[in-house]
Formats: sequence, C-alpha cells, structure tokens
Amino acid sequence: MSMRIFLTPSATAALMLALPAFAADDAQSFVNKAAIGGMFEVDSSKIAQDNAKDQQIKDFSKRMISDHGAANAKLQKIAGEQKLQVPTQPDAEHKSDLERLQSTTASLDQPYVEMQRKAHADAVSLFEAYAKEGDNPALRSFAAETLPTLKMHRDMIEKIAGASAGLPAVKTASTPKPPAPVPGANSFTEAQAKKRIQDAGYADVSALAKDEQGVWRGQATKDGKGISVALDYQGNVFAGQQ
Repeated sequence: MSMRIFLTPSATAALMLALPAFAADDAQSFVNKAAIGGMFEVDSSKIAQDNAKDQQIKDFSKRMISDHGAANAKLQKIAGEQKLQVPTQPDAEHKSDLERLQSTTASLDQPYVEMQRKAHADAVSLFEAYAKEGDNPALRSFAAETLPTLKMHRDMIEKIAGASAGLPAVKTASTPKPPAPVPGANSFTEAQAKKRIQDAGYADVSALAKDEQGVWRGQATKDGKGISVALDYQGNVFAGQQ
C-alpha cells in the first residue's frame, strides 16, 4: 500500500513519514492516501497473480487482494459516513507503477516485490501516525485496527525479498542480530532510517547516506560522544561500523 501522495491543497501539514513529532494528516488527506494506496495494492496484486513466477509471490499477492479489498471496503464505508470523498482512480505515480508491471517483458517478480516493500513501509508509517494523532475518531480507530495487518504484510514481503535475493530473512524478535550490517535492497526512507537509529538510543543523527550495499550510514552521538552508525535493510542498527 503505497502512500507517498499529496492530493489535497487543504492539508495543513505534510506527513513526515516515521516522525511522530509532526502532526498526522487531516481526515480527508488520510482517506485520499489510504484509498489510493489500497487500490494500488489490489490492482498490482491482480497483475502479479496472473504473471508472477514465484509461488510465494503468487500467494502473497492473493493475500493482498483479500486483505486490502476488505480494508478498502471498510474505509469507503467509514468515509461515506463521515461525508468524506473517496478517490476512485490512482494518481499519476501509482498509475505509472501499474503500467510498468503490466508492460514488463521480463519477470515482474522483482519489481512487484520492491514496490510492495516500499508501499508497506509507507503504509505502516501513515497508519501509525493517524492512529496516534488523527483528527477523526472513526478513522483513527480504523487506522489502529488495520495497522497490525499492515505490519504483518510488511514482514511477509521483507522475508520474501530476503529469500529471493539469497539473503537472511528480515529480523524478527527471535532472530539473533548479525555481527555486521546485512547487504540488501533497503526500503527505509532517510527519515525512517533516522528514527530507527534514534529509537536505538542515539541522538543528533546526521549525514545519512545509503551505500552501494543498501546500508544507511551516518553520524550520531551517544553518551555525549560522536560515533558512526549504520542501519541495514532488516532494521538492525550498528555503531562504529565502517
């Protein structure tokens, strides 16, 4: 479910993904983003159902059609009750992604997986922010109820991405932390990477840049001392890594 969309000029503050210090979107902006992202999930997954080669990806896409189809219907019902408009067409960015999937002559498995990784990272950030600070109680409850499913989807697609690249699966609570950053396509945005590092106990995170292995690297402070930090695609945070 991709959410990097800013459709209405009435939005009073743009959502800064994964930075809860910023206010959540207003109700109409949230509906716009959630609805368009939900449509993209269903439409892109229908394409994957017909053309993906990997059975894991076919199974995942089937799950997306079912789960997001139900969430889309619920969102439409709530939005209608709240007298809010629900978009019925994808925006230009999502339309372009759908056309890319439809027109690919090679395997669409990899582009579909990468789109889903980014989409679910964005979706989790959007729904987390609105569940905490949303201005409409009914939509805030919807965001909170839907969030666990989105997080489950995010973990599922990260595991598929790791397996398809021959890399360890994304870190879970029971997965031991590796000794060094794990190379792999990193779907964390710079803002999300910064927050993840801050949540690990570091301050003044700066100069973040993604290297050729997909690892975010930068500088931070801890206990008043400057230190280099790194974040891999699994979400593992490392200090003192070169």
